Amino acid sequence: MNAEPLPTEPARVATEPVRVEPALAEPVRFDTKIAVLLREDLEPWQRLNVTAFLVSGIGPSVPEVIGEPYEDADGTGYLPMFRQPVLVFQGTKETLTAAHARVLSRALPRALFTSDLFTTGNDRDNRAAVRAVPTAELDLVGLAVYGPRNAVDKVLKGARMHP
Repeated sequence: MNAEPLPTEPARVATEPVRVEPALAEPVRFDTKIAVLLREDLEPWQRLNVTAFLVSGIGPSVPEVIGEPYEDADGTGYLPMFRQPVLVFQGTKETLTAAHARVLSRALPRALFTSDLFTTGNDRDNRAAVRAVPTAELDLVGLAVYGPRNAVDKVLKGARMHP
Protein backbone atom coordinates (compact mmCIF):
# COMPACT_ATOMS: atom_id res chain seq x y z
CA MET A 1 0.00 0.00 0.00
CA ASN A 2 1.57 3.29 -1.12
CA ALA A 3 0.86 6.21 1.15
CA GLU A 4 0.99 9.77 -0.20
CA PRO A 5 3.83 11.76 1.37
CA LEU A 6 2.78 14.39 3.88
CA PRO A 7 3.19 18.02 2.79
CA THR A 8 6.38 19.60 4.06
CA GLU A 9 5.15 23.20 3.85
CA PRO A 10 2.66 24.56 6.34
CA ALA A 11 -0.75 25.41 4.93
CA ARG A 12 -1.12 29.04 3.90
CA VAL A 13 -3.74 31.07 5.71
CA ALA A 14 -5.51 33.84 3.82
CA THR A 15 -5.02 37.16 5.53
CA GLU A 16 -7.38 39.20 3.34
CA PRO A 17 -11.06 38.59 2.71
CA VAL A 18 -11.73 36.56 -0.38
CA ARG A 19 -13.83 38.45 -2.90
CA VAL A 20 -16.49 36.23 -4.41
CA GLU A 21 -17.48 37.19 -7.94
CA PRO A 22 -21.12 36.83 -8.95
CA ALA A 23 -21.84 33.56 -10.66
CA LEU A 24 -21.83 33.69 -14.43
CA ALA A 25 -24.49 30.98 -14.61
CA GLU A 26 -28.06 31.39 -15.75
CA PRO A 27 -30.29 33.60 -13.57
CA VAL A 28 -32.03 31.82 -10.71
CA ARG A 29 -35.67 31.07 -11.51
CA PHE A 30 -38.05 30.21 -8.73
CA ASP A 31 -41.07 27.99 -9.19
CA THR A 32 -42.77 29.92 -6.39
CA LYS A 33 -43.74 33.56 -6.03
CA ILE A 34 -44.11 36.03 -3.18
CA ALA A 35 -46.50 38.81 -4.14
CA VAL A 36 -48.16 41.78 -2.49
CA LEU A 37 -51.33 43.35 -3.88
CA LEU A 38 -52.09 46.90 -2.73
CA ARG A 39 -55.26 48.89 -3.19
CA GLU A 40 -54.46 51.63 -5.68
CA ASP A 41 -55.95 54.50 -3.63
CA LEU A 42 -53.43 54.27 -0.76
CA GLU A 43 -51.13 57.15 0.12
CA PRO A 44 -47.40 56.50 -0.48
CA TRP A 45 -46.65 56.07 3.24
CA GLN A 46 -49.55 53.63 3.53
CA ARG A 47 -48.25 51.55 0.60
CA LEU A 48 -44.88 51.19 2.29
CA ASN A 49 -46.38 50.45 5.70
CA VAL A 50 -48.84 47.88 4.35
CA THR A 51 -46.17 46.13 2.27
CA ALA A 52 -43.82 45.88 5.25
CA PHE A 53 -46.52 44.47 7.51
CA LEU A 54 -47.78 42.01 4.91
CA VAL A 55 -44.43 40.46 4.05
CA SER A 56 -43.59 40.14 7.74
CA GLY A 57 -46.26 37.47 7.89
CA ILE A 58 -44.87 35.32 5.08
CA GLY A 59 -41.40 34.56 6.49
CA PRO A 60 -42.37 33.07 9.85
CA SER A 61 -45.17 31.02 8.30
CA VAL A 62 -43.17 29.75 5.31
CA PRO A 63 -39.59 29.38 6.59
CA GLU A 64 -38.26 27.97 3.31
CA VAL A 65 -38.57 31.45 1.75
CA ILE A 66 -35.89 32.80 4.07
CA GLY A 67 -32.31 32.76 2.82
CA GLU A 68 -29.06 32.65 4.73
CA PRO A 69 -27.76 35.49 6.94
CA TYR A 70 -25.70 38.18 5.20
CA GLU A 71 -22.16 39.21 6.01
CA ASP A 72 -20.12 42.07 4.61
CA ALA A 73 -16.41 41.96 3.76
CA ASP A 74 -15.52 43.00 7.32
CA GLY A 75 -17.43 40.07 8.81
CA THR A 76 -20.31 42.16 10.16
CA GLY A 77 -23.42 40.01 10.20
CA TYR A 78 -26.92 40.94 9.05
CA LEU A 79 -30.28 39.23 9.28
CA PRO A 80 -31.39 36.84 6.56
CA MET A 81 -33.97 38.05 4.06
CA PHE A 82 -36.24 36.42 1.52
CA ARG A 83 -34.40 34.14 -0.89
CA GLN A 84 -36.44 35.45 -3.81
CA PRO A 85 -37.90 38.76 -4.98
CA VAL A 86 -41.18 40.14 -3.66
CA LEU A 87 -43.36 41.41 -6.49
CA VAL A 88 -45.68 44.30 -5.68
CA PHE A 89 -48.94 44.81 -7.58
CA GLN A 90 -51.82 47.23 -7.30
CA GLY A 91 -55.48 47.15 -8.16
CA THR A 92 -58.91 48.47 -7.39
CA LYS A 93 -60.90 47.55 -4.31
CA GLU A 94 -62.81 45.08 -6.51
CA THR A 95 -59.58 43.51 -7.77
CA LEU A 96 -58.42 43.07 -4.18
CA THR A 97 -61.74 41.53 -3.13
CA ALA A 98 -61.63 39.08 -6.04
CA ALA A 99 -57.99 38.18 -5.29
CA HIS A 100 -58.91 37.57 -1.66
CA ALA A 101 -61.67 35.14 -2.67
CA ARG A 102 -59.28 33.32 -5.04
CA VAL A 103 -56.48 33.02 -2.46
CA LEU A 104 -58.94 31.59 0.06
CA SER A 105 -60.29 29.07 -2.45
CA ARG A 106 -56.74 27.93 -3.27
CA ALA A 107 -55.72 27.75 0.42
CA LEU A 108 -52.39 29.48 -0.26
CA PRO A 109 -50.38 31.08 2.56
CA ARG A 110 -51.58 34.69 2.82
CA ALA A 111 -51.55 37.80 4.96
CA LEU A 112 -54.07 40.62 4.90
CA PHE A 113 -54.20 44.28 5.88
CA THR A 114 -57.52 46.04 6.34
CA SER A 115 -58.25 49.76 6.53
CA ASP A 116 -59.05 49.33 10.24
CA LEU A 117 -55.39 48.56 10.95
CA PHE A 118 -54.43 52.16 10.18
CA THR A 119 -56.22 53.13 13.43
CA THR A 120 -54.57 50.59 15.72
CA GLY A 121 -51.12 50.71 17.21
CA ASN A 122 -50.19 47.13 18.11
CA ASP A 123 -50.55 43.51 17.10
CA ARG A 124 -53.20 42.68 19.72
CA ASP A 125 -55.48 45.45 18.48
CA ASN A 126 -54.74 44.58 14.83
CA ARG A 127 -55.86 40.98 15.37
CA ALA A 128 -58.97 42.14 17.25
CA ALA A 129 -59.88 44.54 14.41
CA VAL A 130 -59.69 41.75 11.83
CA ARG A 131 -61.51 39.26 14.08
CA ALA A 132 -64.42 41.71 14.49
CA VAL A 133 -65.32 41.70 10.76
CA PRO A 134 -66.77 38.78 8.76
CA THR A 135 -64.61 37.62 5.82
CA ALA A 136 -66.96 38.99 3.16
CA GLU A 137 -67.03 42.42 4.81
CA LEU A 138 -63.29 42.99 5.30
CA ASP A 139 -62.21 46.38 3.91
CA LEU A 140 -59.00 45.08 2.35
CA VAL A 141 -56.19 47.46 1.44
CA GLY A 142 -53.47 44.84 1.00
CA LEU A 143 -52.91 41.14 0.54
CA ALA A 144 -49.71 39.08 0.45
CA VAL A 145 -49.59 35.60 -1.02
CA TYR A 146 -47.00 32.86 -1.47
CA GLY A 147 -47.23 29.75 -3.57
CA PRO A 148 -46.54 28.16 -6.94
CA ARG A 149 -46.04 30.82 -9.61
CA ASN A 150 -49.05 29.83 -11.67
CA ALA A 151 -51.37 29.70 -8.65
CA VAL A 152 -50.23 33.15 -7.45
CA ASP A 153 -50.65 34.53 -10.99
CA LYS A 154 -54.25 33.27 -11.00
CA VAL A 155 -54.92 34.87 -7.62
CA LEU A 156 -53.62 38.21 -8.91
CA LYS A 157 -55.61 38.17 -12.15
CA GLY A 158 -56.60 41.73 -13.05
CA ALA A 159 -53.87 43.36 -10.92
CA ARG A 160 -50.99 45.30 -12.48
CA MET A 161 -47.41 45.79 -11.36
CA HIS A 162 -46.95 48.65 -8.91
CA PRO A 163 -45.21 51.58 -10.66
